Amino acid sequence: MSGRPLAIAFIGGRGVGGTYSGIETYYEEVGSRLAQRGHAVTAYCRNHFTPPVASYRGIQVRRLPSLRSKHLETMSHSLLCTLDCLFRSFDIIQYHAIGSAPLSLLPRLIGRTTILSVRGLDWQRAKWGNVARAFLKFGEWASARCPTATVVVSRTLQQHYVAAHGRTPHCIPNAVVPCAPRPVQRIARYGLDKDSFILFSGRLSPEKGVHVLLEAMRPFQGRIKVALAGGSSYSDAYIDELRRSAWGDVLFLGSVDRETMEELYSNCYVYVLPSVMEGLSISLLEALSYGACIVATDIPENLEVVGSAALCFPPGDVAALRSLLQRILDSPDCVREYRRRAAAHAQAQPDWDEVARQTESLYYQLLGRAGHAIDLPAVAGGHK
Repeated sequence: MSGRPLAIAFIGGRGVGGTYSGIETYYEEVGSRLAQRGHAVTAYCRNHFTPPVASYRGIQVRRLPSLRSKHLETMSHSLLCTLDCLFRSFDIIQYHAIGSAPLSLLPRLIGRTTILSVRGLDWQRAKWGNVARAFLKFGEWASARCPTATVVVSRTLQQHYVAAHGRTPHCIPNAVVPCAPRPVQRIARYGLDKDSFILFSGRLSPEKGVHVLLEAMRPFQGRIKVALAGGSSYSDAYIDELRRSAWGDVLFLGSVDRETMEELYSNCYVYVLPSVMEGLSISLLEALSYGACIVATDIPENLEVVGSAALCFPPGDVAALRSLLQRILDSPDCVREYRRRAAAHAQAQPDWDEVARQTESLYYQLLGRAGHAIDLPAVAGGHK
């Protein structure tokens, strides 16, 4: 660490102590490392998501209520957190996701430094209606203008901001940490064993394309199980549709704990991500870190993660996915080859220590420009 310890606030996620999305993973992995480096990190958390603890992995936990509704939960919580921040002496207030972007202007009006972290263009998610989508598009516009700095997790998103807003945000990608495989223990209660299932992990919402996976798998009923690890994101109607189209070997596991998730990645025959939109998928990065055989859509955000270490198909193309699944079910050698590629590719990627270091460096750069601390070497990208 170069410079004085900082007081840092995270706003926009559900909290700590449970993996739900990339934001919650970031809260825990980056927040805990910043705390280890001597900073005071406060994670603003939602009462219903985070257990009543004072701290977690060195992160100070501040639980506040929110309106429990699809359209108001994130904004109501972020607004309350922002108002609370105005009466506290934070050096950096870091917002997560574009829905909270307009609020990042409020602390700036009293001289605070704010950052907006973007992991995806949320207005593209199919669960949103026209009004919500319009607000999220406004949030994207605000994310390029309201905070002191904008950070994106992929070069694809960075290029989008250049083209759409004429601004070049900082790019700090999510991490890949090569992990030792875990033996089957917890997942045995689901009737799962090594190489006995195909895995999807993530929110069960339309843009994730789970319906495409099930349709592609239909001819292979009885040959291998399908494990769907993930819960609802105000997408219960979609999950009901999935359940109606499923069969006995399709297992809806819901949200699972970290240890169970590690076993799922370690023991799946193949991991499939059939999504039509991503930012930089934490689930895909974790599958890579466990050296899983990966099948994913060929959208730019996924290709940026996997390179040539995965089998890819066009989003929504059931026939193409079915062909790839037929190939890997018939060829264990193909699976072994793509596991080897995934493990080798994971070794070359940044880890969470590097993400935390780049994030800390950005903090000092921004504060230094405001006269609060020294400048450090530049992080890739930056506002024009």
